Amino acid sequence: MSVRNGIVLLLALSTLSLLVGCGSSSPTAVAPPSGGFSASNLNGTYVFSVSGTDVNGDPYAIVGTLTANGSGGITSGTIDLNDPDSTLSTQLVADSPISSSSTYKVGVDGRGQATLGTSTPFGTITLDFVLTSSSGGLVTEFDGNGSGSGTLDVQTAGVTPTGTYAFSFSGLNLQTDSSFASVGNFTLGSGGAITGLEDFNSGGIAYANQALGGQLVLGPSTSPSTVLSTSSFTDYTYDVYAIDATHLKFIEMDSLGTLSGDAYSQTSPAISGTLAFTLAGLIPSSDDEPFAAGGFIVTDGNGNITNASTEDVNEGGVTVSSPTSPINFSATYASAGSGRFTLNNFSGFIPSTAGETVYAAYPSSGGLLLLEIDDLGISSGAGYPQSSPLPTFASAQGYGLNLTGTYLGANTGGQEEEVDDIAEFTAATGGTLTGIIDENYDPDATNGSQFYDLALSDGAYTGPDSSGRYALSADAGTSSKSTLNGGFGLTFYSVDGTTFPFIESDSGQVATGVLIQQSSTSDSAAIAKSHMFVPRPLIRPHADRQKKK
Repeated sequence: MSVRNGIVLLLALSTLSLLVGCGSSSPTAVAPPSGGFSASNLNGTYVFSVSGTDVNGDPYAIVGTLTANGSGGITSGTIDLNDPDSTLSTQLVADSPISSSSTYKVGVDGRGQATLGTSTPFGTITLDFVLTSSSGGLVTEFDGNGSGSGTLDVQTAGVTPTGTYAFSFSGLNLQTDSSFASVGNFTLGSGGAITGLEDFNSGGIAYANQALGGQLVLGPSTSPSTVLSTSSFTDYTYDVYAIDATHLKFIEMDSLGTLSGDAYSQTSPAISGTLAFTLAGLIPSSDDEPFAAGGFIVTDGNGNITNASTEDVNEGGVTVSSPTSPINFSATYASAGSGRFTLNNFSGFIPSTAGETVYAAYPSSGGLLLLEIDDLGISSGAGYPQSSPLPTFASAQGYGLNLTGTYLGANTGGQEEEVDDIAEFTAATGGTLTGIIDENYDPDATNGSQFYDLALSDGAYTGPDSSGRYALSADAGTSSKSTLNGGFGLTFYSVDGTTFPFIESDSGQVATGVLIQQSSTSDSAAIAKSHMFVPRPLIRPHADRQKKK
């Protein structure tokens, strides 16, 4: 796969004004083999979420709902925005209405855009998405306000959360100006009272196994009042959106941080079998180097993660393991009680020192939610139980893709940006693929930075190996009109034959994401996706992002 050099990048930037929209030179969208999509596939009320960095490089998070009428109109909706950018007149906006004149479009390949009129400081917000079915899809923000990624999930009406949930949140701790992530669980009692556990990692410093209290009050609300309380940090306030009884979306709505994430039902928590995993994090250094890892955790049912476990890693877009030569590692796991587990005694695992790596782990319907708690770095992610027999990546199928991560200037120490991609492609018999990709980055570029309708070329995939590991690569665009990295090379992992989490295996870019098989006539793909937590890149403090204009 080619990675464009700096001269080509400058040529691409000089033609940005021509990149938005579908001109005569744009590739033609092709319906996936399982059927064609249309506006009728987006019909009902959906919960959407996006998190990333805004026009000034500050972190932001959005969660909201939109009601689509099946024919291109959005009749109602609401939005929460958390953006600590000091240039905004209002940094927290809760339960703000979305204009009934908002619109959307859906192409035959499932890619589409929703244009949302809002009274937030972001004004009109454009969401670029790819549907995996009528029940939802994958999203990026696609305008000059910011660049971020998230999900779109059909909402079940009248949900009352009950029982126990495990959760994973990430964002920025504004009190310490440090990257922040947490995992935990809570059980709901009378009146929404919360009792549970929470593990934090703030800038690489862990606060493990904290008693959790508070109260859950389902939103959206103009006065969010869900509170999570521990002894180590000030109480955090959230707005909470229910997708269904098993899946909740959280967004922090106070001046302390920008956390957002998901909570999934937790019943009979246990670790067993083989789990495909992906992680995103930062390695403490002068500039908090980003990294991504993925692979397979193989357990023996007796507390051991065997040395049949394998890992692929991308450290700062420089140290990139080969997808054909994964790294073997081993470890142990143990129940810590109350639905919490720990992973310890790692050997061979990168990037941390052998024997010192520790993760807190909470099994859930969204996967095994993971957080590093060893004071050696900060990373979070999830492991997903792999079906048996080994599920495969099917040829003659359409797939939606979301990639989110950091472009590092092709190792030149230059331009560094958050990058967010939406794509759709068809995997053909013989290991080839064709499709279209959209990319957003650096929203404050003079002429914008939304690359729309770029053709994927020279696309190919190989695999699986005996574990269910695949490799995929494609160029994106041409020498004068391309994505920042000129395309992508991915290592992805089989979970259930429908969902495939991945890490990017290129130099010059560090990213994670997911591939999901599409069906315009069945909800099966979206059902699998909505119960799967997809790790997002962790936000670095503003001073460490070193964006060069």
